[in-house]
Parts: sequence; structure tokens; C-alpha cells
Amino acid sequence: QVQLVESGGGLVQSGGSVRLSCEAGRFTLGYYAVGWFHQAPGKDREGVSCISSDGASTFYSDSVKDRFTISRDNAKNTVALQIDNLRPEDTGTYYCVANLYPVPGRRCLALYEYEYWGLGTQVTVSS
Repeated sequence: QVQLVESGGGLVQSGGSVRLSCEAGRFTLGYYAVGWFHQAPGKDREGVSCISSDGASTFYSDSVKDRFTISRDNAKNTVALQIDNLRPEDTGTYYCVANLYPVPGRRCLALYEYEYWGLGTQVTVSS
């Protein structure tokens, strides 16, 4: 069973930064394409960013591409999401997702492309 564990969330002031981390436990995350999804209160989950298994390719939703940075360290079996210049609308739960097969381009922001999900980490941005 693939287990993903997110961390790094919390209460942050508007304009600040937060770095979320996704750890994979006992399986090798480096084999998997990984994405991050955001679920704002009362809204559906939406993909915000993704990264290929080797880290060579990244993709961002149009709404976050200037403020979010996804990265991975396969040696440490982790994927990170750096969020800068936080806005109140960034509030919500952030989920780490993984899929064994490549998910190219904008498809990587689609819910149905991922087989494995973490339980999420909460980010609250105060204005």
C-alpha cells in the first residue's frame, strides 16, 4: 500500500510563505509522478502543480504558476511545494498525490490521473 504523508501546513499571514512536504514512507517515490491538489473550504479539489518522476518536468495551474514551486528530492523520498506571497484564497487542504505512470502536461492537474492520495495538510492564510 502506497502511503503519502503531507506536512508543513499551518496558520500563515497573507504575503508570507509556506513549504509543504510530501513523504512516501517505505516505497520509492522516485518511480512516481507526483502532484499537489488544493481544496478550499466548500469547494472541489483542484490540481495546482505536478512533477515528473525524475523532476525534469513540472506543471502549474495558471492561477498559481507565479507563486508556487514544486520540487523533489528522490534521494530523500520527498516532494515539496513552496508557496510564496500567500493569499487568503490559498486557504484550504493540500493533498499530495502520486501515480506510477507519467502524467504529461495539463492532464497532471486532473483528479482521475492519480491512484494514491495523502490525507492532506491544512493551510490557513490570515488577512
